[in-house]
Parts: sequence; C-alpha cells; structure tokens
Amino acid sequence: MPDRLGELTERLREFVAEREWQQFHDPKNLAMAIASEAGELLAEYRWIPSGESDRWTADPENHRRVALEAADVGISLLLFCDRAGVDLAGAMIEKIEINRQNYPAESSRGRHTRPPSE
Repeated sequence: MPDRLGELTERLREFVAEREWQQFHDPKNLAMAIASEAGELLAEYRWIPSGESDRWTADPENHRRVALEAADVGISLLLFCDRAGVDLAGAMIEKIEINRQNYPAESSRGRHTRPPSE
C-alpha cells in the first residue's frame, strides 16, 4: 500500500515552499488553522437537523462542498503534524488503542456516554 500521507505531506511541503509560507506555519498558527477550517466544515451543517444530515450530505452539490471543507481540515492537520513532528498515523493507532481501553465494547455498545469506571 502506498504511503498516501507521506505523498500528501511532500506535495504540501512543495506547495508551501513555492509560496514561502513556512514563516507563517508555526504550530500555534497551524493549530488555529485546523480550528478555523473545522468551523467552516461545521458551518455547512448549521441548521441541518441531525436526522437529515446523511441525506443532505449525499446530495452531490452539498457533498462537494463538504469534501472540500474536509480537505481544508486535513491539509491544515497534515501541515501541523509535519511542523510539530507528529507521526499522524502512529498517533491515531495509539489513540485507537487508548479508546479501546477507555470504551470497552461490552460496556460501550450503543451508548454515547463514557462507560462507568470499574
């Protein structure tokens, strides 16, 4: 399987270097960019009832807008991880294992709240 995250990160490095934007991409600014881009994704769903969000998202025009906003979030996140030296895939694997311990299937299935401590 190709290293898609590595390929994307390299393309982003080139894009940023061509524009000399490295000077603006410190961890704080990139973290803020993640939050602001996530807010733009969230804004697409403002006032859409939760029960209708899947159907709304499936509409081709809405889907394209949401996909592009999600891409902005992903781009900002990859730039942040690159600058901060975070192995995103490794961190995600670690976090899944932490969540597996914090949310055991037998006490979490069908629940939206944290299971009681044992």
